[in-house]
Amino acid sequence: MSESRVSDEKNSEQSRPGRTRDLSARQSVRIIDKIATNVITVGGLFVILAVLGIMAFLVAVALPLFAGETITGSGVFRVAAPKSSLLSVEVDDYNTIAVLVSKDGELTPVHASTGKPLVPLKLDFSGAKASAFGRTLKGGNVAFGFPDGTVRFGKIVFRTQVLPAERAPQGLTKINERDLTDGKVVFSRIPGDQVRKIWVETELREPQEIAPMGTPIVKLDYKVGGTPERPSISFATVDAEGVARLSLTQTRVNLLTGQTTSSVESVVLPDLPPGTRIVDILLTEKADKVYIGVEKGFLLRYDTRDFEAISLVEKRDLLPMDEKLTVFKTLIGEESIVVGGSKGSLSIFFQARLPGAATSDGLVLVRGHELERHVASVSGFSTSQRSRMFTTMDSGGNIWLRHATSESTLLRFKMKDMVNGSRRFIRLSPRDDAVVAADQNGVVNFWKFEAEHPETTFQTLFGKVWYESYPKPEYTWQSSSGDDAFEEKISLIPLIFGTIKGTVYSLIFAIPIAVLGAIFTSEFIGPAVRSVVKPAMEMMASLPSVVLGFVAALILAPIVETWIAAILLTFMLIPFLLLLSAYLWQVMPPRVSLPLSGFPKLGLVFFVIILGSLLGYFIGPGFERLLFGGDFKAWANGNIGIATPMLFIIFYPVSFLVIAFTADRFFGYGWRLKLRQMAHSRGALYELLRWAGTLVAAGLLSWVTAMALTALGLDVRGGVIDTYVQRNSLVVGFAMGFAVIPIIYTIAEDALNSVPSHLKAASLACGATPWQTALWVILPTAASGIFAAVMIGMGRAVGETMIVVMAAGNTPILDWNIFSGLRALSANIAVELPEAVKDGTLYRVLFLAALVLFAMTFIVNTVAEVVRLRFRKRASQL
Repeated sequence: MSESRVSDEKNSEQSRPGRTRDLSARQSVRIIDKIATNVITVGGLFVILAVLGIMAFLVAVALPLFAGETITGSGVFRVAAPKSSLLSVEVDDYNTIAVLVSKDGELTPVHASTGKPLVPLKLDFSGAKASAFGRTLKGGNVAFGFPDGTVRFGKIVFRTQVLPAERAPQGLTKINERDLTDGKVVFSRIPGDQVRKIWVETELREPQEIAPMGTPIVKLDYKVGGTPERPSISFATVDAEGVARLSLTQTRVNLLTGQTTSSVESVVLPDLPPGTRIVDILLTEKADKVYIGVEKGFLLRYDTRDFEAISLVEKRDLLPMDEKLTVFKTLIGEESIVVGGSKGSLSIFFQARLPGAATSDGLVLVRGHELERHVASVSGFSTSQRSRMFTTMDSGGNIWLRHATSESTLLRFKMKDMVNGSRRFIRLSPRDDAVVAADQNGVVNFWKFEAEHPETTFQTLFGKVWYESYPKPEYTWQSSSGDDAFEEKISLIPLIFGTIKGTVYSLIFAIPIAVLGAIFTSEFIGPAVRSVVKPAMEMMASLPSVVLGFVAALILAPIVETWIAAILLTFMLIPFLLLLSAYLWQVMPPRVSLPLSGFPKLGLVFFVIILGSLLGYFIGPGFERLLFGGDFKAWANGNIGIATPMLFIIFYPVSFLVIAFTADRFFGYGWRLKLRQMAHSRGALYELLRWAGTLVAAGLLSWVTAMALTALGLDVRGGVIDTYVQRNSLVVGFAMGFAVIPIIYTIAEDALNSVPSHLKAASLACGATPWQTALWVILPTAASGIFAAVMIGMGRAVGETMIVVMAAGNTPILDWNIFSGLRALSANIAVELPEAVKDGTLYRVLFLAALVLFAMTFIVNTVAEVVRLRFRKRASQL
């Protein structure tokens, strides 16, 4: 009694007028709240700034890819006019010395940027004048053809030596701020208190008779190969009579005595029409092909692999009938042929292996690139020694710097002080940073330029490009090779496609498992089981992706390859057995099934999954023999079997849905009325029989459909199903799906649990079953959260790196074949960035790939947020 009285007194004191309870927060709480608010705000701003900073950095690194090329210096000067016609102009690696080569063997070296003359050099032609000239792309090897039918080989080489500054000779003449000379040698000051010494050396060998005595050599191409102890020279010539020859010179060097012996073999190229006016003759480095360009605008290609049985394999028109051939040269690698015409046209041809080719070797010359036309006849050409850049010149003195792969004109130069009608020559410097042009009257033009990324355009990065030796334009990524002649292929489309492909297959695997698992744990099991299952699922997210990739590559991939048919069967058996067990569960009386709704039901689910896996393991070989001829991989390759079995499997779920929907549409209402009149177990048994009947009907419909489509010629092989490789998209889908499932499951389960309980209670009170409530009430209300879960899982899959690196095979191909590999943007960055040269083209393209990946995730997240807010707005009205 006393305790109750005291309590009543306290309550009466609190309820007296004027005595209110102080509900305001303490000052310390308000201060902490204010600090927390400010910290969170500042942290959010820093996150935004960090994201913007990352984007700005990516843009800054990638932007120079599209900056274009610039001229950094130029000059024009006049030197003493050569006594005879020019043959060529040469320049060294450092753009220090340019050499004018004349027909009488006179070499006129000058300082390239100022024109200061150096001491002339002379090749002893014994009074003769060269009638033809050839050179190798690298090494300074040259060849001269003469009117008497002989050919002489030699070298014009720029020698370089780096010396300490104190070892430079005294009394040198100053050329400019960097260079000094003694008349023969140029000394250039370079960092590190050093000087670079550059001079010209020449060599000329004895003549070799190729054409009949007195028949001039008018065209010449020249290649050097072999080994140091057995060097070989191959060269192709055309004489004044129009006879084309291929010659091979074998030189043997005695390593003990140093004595050399040479032998020459020559053969006349057959089937050359009489009176043909040849513009040029081209020879490949291996001497296995010879090309002859004819003035009338066509080409003759010879197969010279067998020196004793040379044959004409192709005649190809290059230009229209009303245009003459004026330039006929090869790019680095000697696969691409640059064709210039008298009306300014410029094209690039190369060989490709096309179906139905009429040539003996199966190769056909195709026009791969059509470049911007000159305003006048194309008269000059010089190619790069290290890239696909080259220069062309027209008869008006316009010199254009071009890039073959991108089909772009990079820079335009104009020769100054030239004399109309004089013959002109151009040379692109060995380091692709200067152009030298000279004419017959001694006028020399010199330009320096910067062309850091000539191969990058929007077309080469995101469009189809016709690459050398490819049968058609394609999207291709192949950034490096061991050969300088390699044509860099930097299309980002295969990487974007690989990212999307890996994401799609992983989500196909992850979304059903994660979302259905979230519905099951949220709506059909109690809190005790949920408290165990949800933390276990969340623990899956803590597994490092490198561990998942390692397991997928070294354990999962070999298992899938060995048991692929059994695994496919297991994917069909597990859903079937789960549905069968669900229907059998409904047949059980409620007094039996309800007490088992907790851990026993969850245990049954795991038991069914294990049972399905075991059945797949034991039945798999028979399933493979029955449907795929005993070898699924051979069937996928198209070596055995027909398409009907896989079409049956693919169309079975579709057929099931069609039959189930049709039956429900016409008979569903009456069926449900009958079920309500039956006892629970009997109604559940009838539902089981209806489901079984639907399965049988769906099987028949699917088989008939598969047979009909096979008869019509439809075959899934060559599309989603094709050649099997061990590390493929299926394995990536398993591993990456395993990484994505916990994320989607956790967020989706939280969204389902956040649905107001009165909505669920109202649905159940109206007579809806738990499944009906979950599908038509809970799921639509939680749609925004589930969609957000899927989008976050997608973001995780898009950015995944290590699983894709280790399990996908890293093959940048464009196909949806689930049994082939892929290369994603993130994996490509991880693989290639450590090897990329800083600020080089590949380096910047990889940062561009990172920017594209950034943009993809930004777009996905933005769309996801817009859709989520729309779902949320609709759900808030409930």
